[in-house]
Amino acid sequence: MGLRASVGRRISAWLNQEHDAPERPLCDFDRIAYELRPADVILIEGRSRVSNVIRVITQSSWTHSVLYVGRVHDIVSQELRERVTKFYNGDPNEQLVIEAILGQGTIVSPLSKYTTDHLRLCRARGLTPPDAQEVIGHAVATLGAGYDMRQLLDLARFMFPYTLMPRRWRSSLFEHNAGSATSTVCSTMIAKAFMQVKFPLLPIAFKNDDGTITLHHRNPKLFTPRDFDYSPYFDIIKFPIWDPHKMSRYQNMPWDKEGLICNEHGDCFLPDDHPASSKQNDNDDQLQDKEQMK
Repeated sequence: MGLRASVGRRISAWLNQEHDAPERPLCDFDRIAYELRPADVILIEGRSRVSNVIRVITQSSWTHSVLYVGRVHDIVSQELRERVTKFYNGDPNEQLVIEAILGQGTIVSPLSKYTTDHLRLCRARGLTPPDAQEVIGHAVATLGAGYDMRQLLDLARFMFPYTLMPRRWRSSLFEHNAGSATSTVCSTMIAKAFMQVKFPLLPIAFKNDDGTITLHHRNPKLFTPRDFDYSPYFDIIKFPIWDPHKMSRYQNMPWDKEGLICNEHGDCFLPDDHPASSKQNDNDDQLQDKEQMK
């Protein structure tokens, strides 16, 4: 068991290794931190190897989700406050999130951990303050739970066409008791928390014979970070680093004047239809003609 745990830790560390953060994230972190409310969901464009895996599986840039719980004193229940402090011994005035991390399980983290990442704020529309505290309470109750790698693999298999898979490969994801009850992944933990207050995320709607509609909760194990962005019951609040609403004209934003187009930081080029690029191409053609004439 010791060897197995050691190997598991090494694999988790390798998967969690992140590449460098962008020089300037696309969002205004300070504004997001100021506007956050308890029980807001924050989507994160991860930079780790496991994030790349999740990006491929879900076909979305959003690879991680966390639940904002506020500062310790923002939590109404004393019992919940005490439980949070058992898992977090930092500054009590720090803004905190609850998240499920591969190799670490469900933990409390400071919001400042994501200062340099691209974030999106998702807010449950019309969620009452008491229900927000209940959502937080369910998330706090999961602290210490392990990360369910099996569920991640199941989700990957679920994304393949079901009828094309051999029966023996078909996931047990759809069984109500599949997997460990003490393990979870980030989106499932948050989805279950909102289900406790009957808040809709992506409910399944059935039309009854009498014309009425009955809603059913979607299997929380099927949720991915992008679903909070996609759900019509969550408001998406964006705070870009350069807000065109605060400027007289969006054309006056600090655009590059050379006309460079970039794939990513350090990988930029002039497009073919750019005058400078066309002139350079003409010069290259003239040089090539001279070489051929020699």
